[in-house]
Amino acid sequence: MEHLVFQVEHKDSATQARAGRIKTAHSVIETPVFMPVGTAGTVKAMTQDMLESLDARIILGNTYHLFLRPGHETVRQLGGLHKFISWPRSILTDSGGYQVFSLGELRKIREEGVEFRSHLDGSKQFLSPEVSMQVQHALGSDIVMCFDECTPYPATPKQAQDSLELTARWARRSRAEFDRLKNSAASTGKAPSLFGINQGSVYPELRRQSLEQLVEIGFEGYAIGGLSVGEEKSQMYDITEYIAPQLPADKPRYLMGVGTPEDLIECVARGVDMFDCVMPTRNARNGQVFTSSGKLNIRNARYAHDERPLDDACGCMVCQRYSRAYLRHLYNCGEMLAATLCTYHNLAFYLDSMRLIRQSIALGEFAAFRTSFLNKFRSHTAGQ
Repeated sequence: MEHLVFQVEHKDSATQARAGRIKTAHSVIETPVFMPVGTAGTVKAMTQDMLESLDARIILGNTYHLFLRPGHETVRQLGGLHKFISWPRSILTDSGGYQVFSLGELRKIREEGVEFRSHLDGSKQFLSPEVSMQVQHALGSDIVMCFDECTPYPATPKQAQDSLELTARWARRSRAEFDRLKNSAASTGKAPSLFGINQGSVYPELRRQSLEQLVEIGFEGYAIGGLSVGEEKSQMYDITEYIAPQLPADKPRYLMGVGTPEDLIECVARGVDMFDCVMPTRNARNGQVFTSSGKLNIRNARYAHDERPLDDACGCMVCQRYSRAYLRHLYNCGEMLAATLCTYHNLAFYLDSMRLIRQSIALGEFAAFRTSFLNKFRSHTAGQ
């Protein structure tokens, strides 16, 4: 079984946008792609049947959370993450670096790795490039992420430099341990791939330096990390515009943890192939719904007698069947079904938007689609 295979099939003439496909051992993924986040082995409020009905080809798992509970050895004994969660398609696992970064006072970073206290029970734990690779190997991920330090924002040039140097050293160790483990994986028919993570905060020259170090090591794909962590939106766009086209053209380009529907289309225009974000699922649980006419909060009193679907332009099963008034009622009653239905719709909106983006690139109409999508999404007041 080969590693991940990536092919660019269409390029937009006016922007850096491109459409292609990634083939893993478990599915063919059309790009640009949005990947639903399944932190603890589940995309919150969704069943796997629902995800398949939305034609999600790849979801995320979280190394940090699965390492702590139920434990990677438990998952290994139960046949790996695909079997454990009954998901036959592709899985990308993050390295745990971002979660450790977000622990703040509960962690100590040193050259060997990161010592931290579990958010579950306060027990002392340790993650390093080697441990992260071992955990992800046990999980059986299709795409494995290098263990990196997510550079905090704001960071001085010196802090960002030190951080990207540590990330580069950890990337070399991740590559070495991944390669050591992959021989045994190959014998089982699995063919995981390893992605490197670009750091450098909001400093273009440091982003370039980080990329040169990663390319020297060599990876099956390249991610842009350390964005959407507090910097201005314009800075995130500028850094993506600068570094994404410089990532190897024959490898997938992944922008981690971004973002809104506007972010997706703007960063596709800047050359990105892969995205993930908790926004469509997390916001749904809080009653915020994404539609082709902008965002709406289904808890608002104005929807109490509204017979319309969430989005007249959406063909998902929620919009085909349920009214805004009913969904608002479910939220008011504290019914779990409210989160399920709104999450389903939000993921349908995100995945449908990506399908339309791919189609517009293939037809040579991306620029017009981008303008139309953004104008409609930004200028309309949802629900009126």
